[in-house]
Amino acid sequence: MLELLRWIALLAVSLAGLVKGSDWFTEAAEKIGLWFGLPPFIIGVTIVAVGTSLPELLSSIAATWHGSSEVVLGNVVGSNIVNIFLIVGAAAIMTRRNINITYDLVDVDLPIFVGSGVWLYLIVQDGTFSIGEAILSLFGFLIYVIYIFQEGSTEVVVETETAEKIRSSRFPKKAIAKLVIGCLTMILGANYTIDSVREISEIIQVGQEIIAISIVAFGTSLPELVVSVTMAKKDKAEVAVGNVIGSNIFNSFFVMGIPGLAGTLVLAPSTIQNGLPLMLVGTILLFFVVQDKKVTAWEGWTFVMFYIWFVGHTFHFI
Repeated sequence: MLELLRWIALLAVSLAGLVKGSDWFTEAAEKIGLWFGLPPFIIGVTIVAVGTSLPELLSSIAATWHGSSEVVLGNVVGSNIVNIFLIVGAAAIMTRRNINITYDLVDVDLPIFVGSGVWLYLIVQDGTFSIGEAILSLFGFLIYVIYIFQEGSTEVVVETETAEKIRSSRFPKKAIAKLVIGCLTMILGANYTIDSVREISEIIQVGQEIIAISIVAFGTSLPELVVSVTMAKKDKAEVAVGNVIGSNIFNSFFVMGIPGLAGTLVLAPSTIQNGLPLMLVGTILLFFVVQDKKVTAWEGWTFVMFYIWFVGHTFHFI
């Protein structure tokens, strides 16, 4: 029992390291990008979007490195489920009014969002994920990135006072140091996260994929959850929807694709049979919910209900 508690504590600390390292990396990278003159929009869709998803990516790479590649799909599917049901649901509940989506998602963002979910669902049905499928997944992400950059080039860039101040300052040495420290913290956190998952699964006789799809997925999604809750309190909860769409596309294409380049991944049948269908249902459900460009609090409670059922069903509480 004492050994189990020790590994659980290490898992908690490791996940905290992943989240904090992601926060340091994103903050430092933003300052460095502004100092080099990158447009704020490009910084938002690249550095910030990737920064909040780095915990999922690094923990998946660490899992492959340690020979626990069944964690990869569990982490991706679990994170996508957390993003859709918990993060959008919590944001809709916490905002003082409905989430009103002012930007246009219907043309490309939502179709690619649904496409990434359907793609992931289809390619793992045979229980394997090959290098060829990994390359195609990365190609899918490249398509989305090109679209984002094309959209960004048509927008008017508004120079903020903060951006002007950063550009006129000296070279951000502290930001460089913070960037390096953030990367090292995330790498250490990712390695110890996978070590903890392996040990805990052996002690309690539960598959690593179960811990990955629930606990690890929740922990690595904390940056998105913090951003969404903060924005909801500021009546900017629509950011949560955009963040979830971008993060899920990144997870399905990139977080699956990069570890897949190392070789054929081991895919747990339980993740394919239980987690993946719920992720696909959530993807399609969110697609229809945002068609009227709003998410109500009642819809938010429904999403949270799905997430509670998912956790209960995973650990056989329900």
